Amino acid sequence: MAKTLHRLITALAAAVAAVGLLTVVPASADVSPYIVGGTRATISQYPWTVYLATSSGGQFCGGTLVKGNKVVTAAHCTSGRSAASTRVVWGREDKQSTAGIVASVTKIWIHPSYRSATSGYDVSVLTLDRNITSAYLPLAGPSDTALYAAGTSTTILGWGTTSSGGSASRYLLKASVPVVSDTSCKQSYPQYNASAMVCAGYPQGGTDTCQGDSGGPIVAGGKLIGATSWGRGCASAGYPGVYARIATYNSVLTQQIDS
Repeated sequence: MAKTLHRLITALAAAVAAVGLLTVVPASADVSPYIVGGTRATISQYPWTVYLATSSGGQFCGGTLVKGNKVVTAAHCTSGRSAASTRVVWGREDKQSTAGIVASVTKIWIHPSYRSATSGYDVSVLTLDRNITSAYLPLAGPSDTALYAAGTSTTILGWGTTSSGGSASRYLLKASVPVVSDTSCKQSYPQYNASAMVCAGYPQGGTDTCQGDSGGPIVAGGKLIGATSWGRGCASAGYPGVYARIATYNSVLTQQIDS
């Protein structure tokens, strides 16, 4: 049976993937996923899309700017990390450029109930050392049930790999995928928790987030409805991507964002 993977990448995982042996990495490691079946996206169109990097500049996850100095990402991206070793890169569409801002992180908040991505509570808030002047993306809330209805068109974004175990994208990529019903997602993943997660993808696969995209946004109706969390492989038929359901965590996230 194929294993479920957090959508993260580590230097070790990248090296292993290079010889075709992608393995599950610890939740405390630097991991991140990529967009499979995507196209180039512009930062000007999605200015709130950011990526997380190590202190040496290596990208390992995605995130969403939700306030001048606050970024929402996945808990599995930040678990085991220190603020001092983490950077947030804003306004840099091409990872090989020097565009935008590299902000230091002064605080990492992880949902206190988080244990693993597949158990839920896979949300984290980063506090930056500065205010970034940019458009922010509002969070979905409990009243936004229509955004989670099966068939709702969403946009996924990231700099992750473009195939399972492949190479990370140099550029920001995007793709459109429909929300999958909770019933269907439960059939794909017995551990799926509808109150904590939301699935999106096509039955035939082909388009998905992947390693390196973890923590990045899935957007519908102009709101952040999810953070890239986990899945079985990338873009496999019958196995959609799984995202942390932001509406469920709206209250606790808002407390952290406004603090």
